[in-house]
Amino acid sequence: MAEALTERFDGRNVLITGAGRGIGKRLALGFARAGARVGLLARTRAELDLVHLEIQHAGGSSLRLLADVRDYGAVCGAVRRMREAFGGTHVLVAAAAIQGPIGPLWSTDPEAWAATVEVNLIGVMHACRAVLHEMIERRSGKIIVLTGGGDTHPRPNFSAYAASKAAVARFVETLAKEVRDANVQVNCFSPGGTYTHMTDEILRAGERAGQKELERARTIQLTGGHAPDEQIALAFFLASQRSNHISGKILHVDDDWRRLEHTNSHAELFTLRRVRKL
Repeated sequence: MAEALTERFDGRNVLITGAGRGIGKRLALGFARAGARVGLLARTRAELDLVHLEIQHAGGSSLRLLADVRDYGAVCGAVRRMREAFGGTHVLVAAAAIQGPIGPLWSTDPEAWAATVEVNLIGVMHACRAVLHEMIERRSGKIIVLTGGGDTHPRPNFSAYAASKAAVARFVETLAKEVRDANVQVNCFSPGGTYTHMTDEILRAGERAGQKELERARTIQLTGGHAPDEQIALAFFLASQRSNHISGKILHVDDDWRRLEHTNSHAELFTLRRVRKL
């Protein structure tokens, strides 16, 4: 995808939670290649070290931020380090998430269910709140929150993940209205199916995941899922000035989102109220 390879973010600072693996790592590498200074936030030091090393070897700039998104104090500390090292955060990509328990609700562990909501929803709130003060003061900022399967439709056997992602989507819609006058845009980014550790979790769950989910996971395992450049292109769009007029939306990598650069969409398009493709 040419636009993903040519768009530049030189002089921009991007903080990515969940940057140690999966989509978060993919986007971190993409933004670093595009010239951004990238804050890598994750809770596993070995994963952070590896991503940091890859970025440094490619000539990019990154900062390792060891923190758990469930710990608001730790997230605020990471944001302070971004200010000290890079001068602030221009773009937040909230990618940290866990899949949680797989199976019918009555068979899952309530504590694991609650932990999924804590990471996927409360963790997003922590990251957003930590960066908002400086974005509002600067009157400029981009917040991109990853959603996933179950955010806009039922997802049997994945109730914790689906509920947390649907809640995140409504949180984003609400926050977008709160910060609209401060010139801060907040959107959901749905990257589509991608081969990550979550794919392996579904495959290991077997029948507990359900036949439809198993078949989809096997396909993703074989094909790799959505192309990285397509995902990076959408993330770049949402992080750029080209999307300054778009906020409070749920954009899927398969949507015809490029048309939105020159179009003001209907208020209920790409939202939980009426989710559909353009």
